[in-house]
Amino acid sequence: MKFNFIVIILLSHITFSQKENIALKKGKWNASLQLSPKDYLPFNLKVKKNNRLTIINANEEIQLEPGFIKNDSLHYHFPFFNSELVLKPGSNNLSGYWINHNKGSHYKIPFTANKGKKERFSHLNKKRKSSYFDGRWKVEFEPGTNSSYPALGLFNQKKNNISGTFLTETGDYRYLDGNTTNDSLFLSCFDGSHAFLFKAKYINDSLIGKFYSGNHWESNWNATRNNEFELSSPEDLTSISKNEKVAFTFPNLNKDSITFPSENYSGKVVIVQIMGSWCPNCLDESIYYKELKEKYGDKGLEIISVCYEVGKSLDTQISNVKRLKTKLQNDFTYLIGGSANKNLASQHFSMLSEIISFPTSIFINRQGEVVRVHTGFNGPGTGDYYKKYKERTSALLESLLMN
Repeated sequence: MKFNFIVIILLSHITFSQKENIALKKGKWNASLQLSPKDYLPFNLKVKKNNRLTIINANEEIQLEPGFIKNDSLHYHFPFFNSELVLKPGSNNLSGYWINHNKGSHYKIPFTANKGKKERFSHLNKKRKSSYFDGRWKVEFEPGTNSSYPALGLFNQKKNNISGTFLTETGDYRYLDGNTTNDSLFLSCFDGSHAFLFKAKYINDSLIGKFYSGNHWESNWNATRNNEFELSSPEDLTSISKNEKVAFTFPNLNKDSITFPSENYSGKVVIVQIMGSWCPNCLDESIYYKELKEKYGDKGLEIISVCYEVGKSLDTQISNVKRLKTKLQNDFTYLIGGSANKNLASQHFSMLSEIISFPTSIFINRQGEVVRVHTGFNGPGTGDYYKKYKERTSALLESLLMN
């Protein structure tokens, strides 16, 4: 009996490459998440050799972990986030659901896909000439409420295809992809953490729209074309008290207490990154910081990532961060700040005016002085904004490392 039990467990987790009679058809697939009875979030899917799945958002491609069989379903985990696609294949279709474990095992959104190469929002009637949405837009989310916040919309339209993103003061909405009709635009993004859907109509020179995040959140937004509008600088949003130094003690991934400042960091240039492994903007920032560490680590740059995590126990929080560290293959010092809560982070970093965003980064020179506090992160989906940020940051670090 004991031998039979072990065999069953092993077979329930067999990978596709080990089981020849289970194979997905290679090529492009048109997929969607059903957010509500009437709202669908489309995305593009590609099946490659050995049943590898890749999700495509405009210029972004996310290759999922190798699939495995469990309870008669195929499971694909996302590489960086604690979520997965669970599906069953038909002849030319897939069906199942997306589960975001960070929101609990109950957070499931139905998923379907059909074989074929079509536009993202292929169901739209795009025969008539589309309004032209290309360019810069001044955006307000949740207008007319106490929760309203500004954004900058950057759209690139070619015929009825449109891509771009929204920059906000706490980070961007990453790679958005979609289509237009004669008077409307439709954009979406699905990366394993975000499931974003944007709709808008062009009315009297303005965009009037709805924003959906998964099946748990929706809000209004509007926009007007504006080539001059800029958001507040991310370096002006969070300040540090003149009379205080950055100081903290947190457990590392081995549960040892690590204190800053300390002898280990004396005379070093340090970036303290306040972040979470569940946060896509934090992931984009971490990928960039890995480049910085590889370039400047030998010259005296250290990066300390203080992580505020989903999960109630320290062990769960550590497990989440270990997964990220393994995938990124970086040598940052990872510390656990506690639960994913900006109020908690603000208490821990009381020398700052307030933590309003994950991520928030503190740049500290060799003398232990704060030279920059950067709120949020606008990543590679923002194009020139990302490039210019990288140029400014490299120039700053080179200056600090020379002194």
